[in-house]
Amino acid sequence: MKSDSGVVDLKRRTMAFAVRIVKLYGALPKTTAAQVISKQLLRSGTSVGAHYREGMRARSAAEFISKIEGGLQELEETDYWVELLVEAEIVHPDRLADLRKEINELTAILVTCAKNAKQKAK
Repeated sequence: MKSDSGVVDLKRRTMAFAVRIVKLYGALPKTTAAQVISKQLLRSGTSVGAHYREGMRARSAAEFISKIEGGLQELEETDYWVELLVEAEIVHPDRLADLRKEINELTAILVTCAKNAKQKAK
């Protein structure tokens, strides 16, 4: 697991990510397609931080790994919905470039957390 400052930083970062997702949800067009996609995006994007927080309260290494990997799955799903918004020409790619960068960075961080936990559990 991470040091206390790393935990606080990732806790804040995943919360900031969720806030960005909520704001994106609110800014999307009110077309049927955009609204269907946005609800999926809202669910997956806001659950990343919840998985991380649950992982920090895990009672075992296996539970921690499971929660972190759940967060990774949600990040992957979020990236899919963001990509779909671009491919369906609902949102211009430039508008989502920073969000996609954050998805990639959070993914790298959580992958490292899971790998480190698996090594320690051996």
